[in-house]
Amino acid sequence: MDRLDAMAMFVATVDEGSLAAAARKLALSPAKVTRALQMLEERLGERLVHRNARRLRLTEAGERRLAVYRLVLAELETAEAGAGETIDGLIGVTAPELFGRLHVMPVIESFLAAHPAARARVLLLNRMVDLVEEGLDVAVRLAPLPDSGIVATRLGEVRNLVCASPSYVERAGAPATPHDLQGHACIGEQEGDARALWRFKDPAARRAKRFSVPIAPRLALNSAGAAIDAAVRGHGVCNPLSYQVAGHIAAGRLTMLLDAYEPEPTPVSLVFHPVPRRNVTLRAFIDHATPRLREDLAVVARSIG
Repeated sequence: MDRLDAMAMFVATVDEGSLAAAARKLALSPAKVTRALQMLEERLGERLVHRNARRLRLTEAGERRLAVYRLVLAELETAEAGAGETIDGLIGVTAPELFGRLHVMPVIESFLAAHPAARARVLLLNRMVDLVEEGLDVAVRLAPLPDSGIVATRLGEVRNLVCASPSYVERAGAPATPHDLQGHACIGEQEGDARALWRFKDPAARRAKRFSVPIAPRLALNSAGAAIDAAVRGHGVCNPLSYQVAGHIAAGRLTMLLDAYEPEPTPVSLVFHPVPRRNVTLRAFIDHATPRLREDLAVVARSIG
C-alpha cells in the first residue's frame, strides 16, 4: 500500500470520526482503511489512535502526525492542482481582526510567496461579512454556522476564557463563581453600551446548562488586543478567546479563572461558495490555508492544556 494513500486514509478517519465512515467517504472497504492505519503505526512504532466500537481518539503521537500528514497532502494537492495551470488570480479573504492578524495573515503571506503572480484583498473586521455583497471569496468564521449555500471546512475550535494577571489575583483574589465577577474590576470588549453579558455553563447540572452574568466593566474598550494588554498589566479580569491569550498563558503573564464554568468551545471554520473548477487560485489557496490554520488552532489548544 502506498504511504501517501495510507496518510490520506488516516486523515479521513480522523475527519469522519471512524474507520467505517472514512471507508464510506473514500469508497473503500473498512478492512483496507484499517490496514492503512496499522501500516502507519507499525512503520512509526507508536499508536496513533485509541479506538473502540463507539469512538476514536487521537493519541499525542497521532495529533502530531495528523498535522504533518495534512501539510504533506495539502502541499501535494496544491502542486498537482497547479501543474500546467497558472495561479495568478485575485482572492478576497475576510476574518476577525485579531485572529486575522495572528493567524490568517501569515497564511496569506506564505501563499503569495509561493505564488508570485497571485494577489490578495483582505478585510479584517469584527462583524459577519456577506461574501457576495463584499465581493469576497473566503471567510474565517469564529461562530456556529447557520444553514446556507456556502461550503464550510471545520478548522478547529477556540475556548471562551476568563483571565487575569497573577499580580491582580494576588491583590484582589480569584472569583470562586461567575457571580463573584460583579465585585471585581472587569475589562470589557465592546462598543456603545458598556454593560456586557459573559457566558458560562453550570458544572453541577446534569445537562449543559448555560447562563450569563451581567458585567459592568470598570474599563471598556472596543479592542480585544487592548483589553488583553490591560489585563496583562494587572488592571482587571478579561474574557478573551483562547487564541488571543495562548502566548500570555503559556508565559505565565495571565492565569485562567473559573475553568469549571467554561462554556462550550466556539467552532472555527473556513467558509466559501462552491469553487468553480476553473478558479485554480482559489482552490490552491483553500488547500494551502486549511492545514495551516488547523495546525495553528491545534497548537493553541496544546499550549493552554
